[in-house]
Amino acid sequence: MPTVIYPSPIFGPIMSRRLGVSLGINLLPEDGKFCTFNCIYCECGFNEDRRPRHPLPTREEVRTTLEAKLKEMQNNGPTPNVLTFAGNGEPTAHPDFAGIVDDVIALRNIYFPNAKVSVLSNSTMIHKPDVFIALKKVDNNILKLDTIDSSYISLVDRPLQLNYNVKQIINDMINFKGHVIIQTMFMKGKFGDKDVDNTSDNYVLPWLNAVRAIEPQQVMVYTIDRETPDHELKKATHEELDSIAEKVRALGIPCSASY
Repeated sequence: MPTVIYPSPIFGPIMSRRLGVSLGINLLPEDGKFCTFNCIYCECGFNEDRRPRHPLPTREEVRTTLEAKLKEMQNNGPTPNVLTFAGNGEPTAHPDFAGIVDDVIALRNIYFPNAKVSVLSNSTMIHKPDVFIALKKVDNNILKLDTIDSSYISLVDRPLQLNYNVKQIINDMINFKGHVIIQTMFMKGKFGDKDVDNTSDNYVLPWLNAVRAIEPQQVMVYTIDRETPDHELKKATHEELDSIAEKVRALGIPCSASY
């Protein structure tokens, strides 16, 4: 069983495939997973296997721990490229997410003004006004959209909300008016007896139509990099990711591919 559970509230810095030297901000408990999705490819494992007992870190704990780490990095290095909200689940689920974003931006401005502030989110909370406003403030508002196929989402992303509606998610993404980066996992293999290959045109072309409507500043396509809780999943090939990325670029939208 995968056990990639991150320290809280600050971890790293680590080298990110997509973001460079990244100092992680984990607003979730240090001993388990706290997420509104239960993705079959999550490096932190399945939700039911990693139920936390510790509380969420408080806004004050995040602020003081982050400031101490930034002071240390200012004195000893390395210089971060980005301060990234990530970790053991969905950061926007924290009740003080909006206030913590304000704190992080203020500390970034003091210690490393050239660093970007990024949020990696599964998009399930962007309908909330305070979350939406906070995400408008960060440099990299990175939102997940693995597909627009509801059946695939139910099989692979497995949202916990009974009323999850991908069409509404797309409309909420459109409301960012371009201040959004779409992040999409492409993979192959099986989950149980179900095929989870979303690299074919049956999935890619409708997804491209959604990308065109959202008009993001960038798209990030990627594939499995670490151990997954289901061991029948397989990486998309370099050729498949490159082909998808080229289709995005043909829309006039920058796109990176991480293998």
